[in-house]
Amino acid sequence: MPQPVTLTTERLILRPWRESDLEPFAALNADPEVMRHFVAPMNREESDRFVSDRMVPHFAEHGYGLWATERRDNGEFIGFVGLMLQTFPAEFTPAVEVGWRLRRSAWGFGYATEGANASLRYAFEELRLAEIVSMTSTLNLRSMAVMERLGMSRNPADDFDHPRVPSGHPIQRHVLYRISEARWRDINGGDN
Repeated sequence: MPQPVTLTTERLILRPWRESDLEPFAALNADPEVMRHFVAPMNREESDRFVSDRMVPHFAEHGYGLWATERRDNGEFIGFVGLMLQTFPAEFTPAVEVGWRLRRSAWGFGYATEGANASLRYAFEELRLAEIVSMTSTLNLRSMAVMERLGMSRNPADDFDHPRVPSGHPIQRHVLYRISEARWRDINGGDN
């Protein structure tokens, strides 16, 4: 079983989940604005299950995942950033996705980009993956802007109806962004 990894950046610590993360994570998942581009906000039980049933097993199997993310300066839990193996039925799966979900008070500071960059570095340098994807609803312009800041690119022909979103739901249509290891190295100076 792989040992869970912790990543640090200038301002963030991306680490395995703790029991103390569950309450602030549930508050984040209950915020309608944070969850605007998801099917619905989560109640406490759903939020806790998301950690226990998806996050923790993913770390146990792979050694990485959607890391609980905190600020280095004060230890404040702000959400998650990281990597998740996606296996739902789609043209591009199985694929490792870089993703994030941050509390509203952490928006606008570049934390998602900073944490996602660290996740991409880990994916390409340590895991030796060839490509990373990211996806969101076609309505989620903020997340698409992060994907573009990361150097990811979108081909509209890759847009898809997410199979885990009910048919006809406003967020069913998703965009897919990709970045290859070679593209990431070009952006980051070639030998990083």
